Formats: sequence, C-alpha cells, structure tokens
Amino acid sequence: MGVTKSELFTKEQNELASIAKVLGNPARIAILQHLLKVNKCICGHLVDVVGLSQPTISQHLKELKSIGLIKGSVDGTSICYCVDPKTYRYIKSLFNDLFGKKLVSSRKTC
Repeated sequence: MGVTKSELFTKEQNELASIAKVLGNPARIAILQHLLKVNKCICGHLVDVVGLSQPTISQHLKELKSIGLIKGSVDGTSICYCVDPKTYRYIKSLFNDLFGKKLVSSRKTC
C-alpha cells in the first residue's frame, strides 16, 4: 500500500478521511449510537451494551476520543463518557456538506 500524499488534498478532505476511518468500525458506530441515546455512559456499561471485552471497548473509545467526538470524565473509580456536542455538530456539518451536494445528472451512467 502506498503512502498517502496528504499535502495534495485540502484540509477538509484529509479531515473527512480521518474521521471516516475512525467511524469505519461497526463497534464504534454502536458506541456512538448508545452515547447519543443515553447522553452519558460509564465505560463498563458499554461492555454489556456492545458485547465486546473491556479492553476492546477501551480501544474503540480511545479512537473516538482521538477525533474529539467523545470526551470522558472521572466519576469516582469509573470514567463516564459522552458525545462532545461541539465536535459532533462540526463533524455532522462536514458530512452534510459532502453528501448535501446535488448530483450533476442522475440520467448519466458511468
């Protein structure tokens, strides 16, 4: 696999690709959906919800945190996670901009 020449692409294109890579795992989507539904969650609870081991859940949380989509706070001996609303809105706007564009023509075929 070749090296991506990120300097050839816009900041937005590189950012979208990085975000898509993190979101490209169904476990991370399940975690995100759960956090959006309950607003906050203790990490251990995600093991029951998603059905993966604690270390695996922690790795997925780390990836979601790496793009700023979730944040965690210490709650006693546990870490409580929630979706960062500002980052969520920003990521949503990036994808809306990408997929909100009108196709040039729906009659043409490739």
